[in-house]
Amino acid sequence: MTKKTRSKTVPSRDMSGEFRKLRLYNLFMGFFHLVQGVLMLILSNAFSLPLSTSYLKFDIATRTLNSNPAQIGLLQIGPIVAAFLLISALAHFITVLPGVFPWYSRNLEHKINYIRWWEYAFSSSLMIVVIAMLCGMYDLPSLIMIFALNALMNFWGLAMEIHNQTTAKTNWTTFLFGCLSGIVPWIALSMYFFGALGSANTSIPTFVYFILGSIFVFFNIFAVNMVLQYKKVGPWKDYLYGERVYILLSLVAKTLLAWQIFAGTLRPA
Repeated sequence: MTKKTRSKTVPSRDMSGEFRKLRLYNLFMGFFHLVQGVLMLILSNAFSLPLSTSYLKFDIATRTLNSNPAQIGLLQIGPIVAAFLLISALAHFITVLPGVFPWYSRNLEHKINYIRWWEYAFSSSLMIVVIAMLCGMYDLPSLIMIFALNALMNFWGLAMEIHNQTTAKTNWTTFLFGCLSGIVPWIALSMYFFGALGSANTSIPTFVYFILGSIFVFFNIFAVNMVLQYKKVGPWKDYLYGERVYILLSLVAKTLLAWQIFAGTLRPA
């Protein structure tokens, strides 16, 4: 039996004007991210959080293996916040380059954007690491794992778009795998957050409550945007509409997180 594939015909309407607007949109958003990233580097104080790890140590007296936690360094938060903004800026500027933009446009016509998912894999994973540290997760191996899981979530998003190039009907398998990968880091950092709430000797700053709630909502809106694209609901019938929504969501989520952290911890004394 011959396998059915999606039609790869070029859209009937003239897309040149739409892509010119999208190019300017990317350029504008790139500068917006760049300015914020530079400001974060210039204005932020030296606020840092500890990085720790734990090794097993043999206790000769009790003849047992015991955990031996140790602080291995400090991570300055300002440059990390600047980094996820600057990564987005770089991705937007790469997108509009003369040698790249035609390739980007052709991919969008086939409902796929490689640059988006690679950028998110790094920028949003840095975001989740910073949020986790603000919730009290300082263990370096745990931070590495949630970074990797969040990056994997985005690569599942890319796999979703690649896979559905060859299907007659949308296959949601990779989307579901992405959701599974993406929820695990939130479960882990929530355990730290709510564990601290249950401790009589711990007080969580108010701004962390707002960060946890607002960024969790935004992370999920990205998934909703993909669903609306593939379900072709209303204006999402046009893949470029969903692309513009992705770009706007990225800007708003990063801006919101960056300046909430700045207001809570990075303001100069």
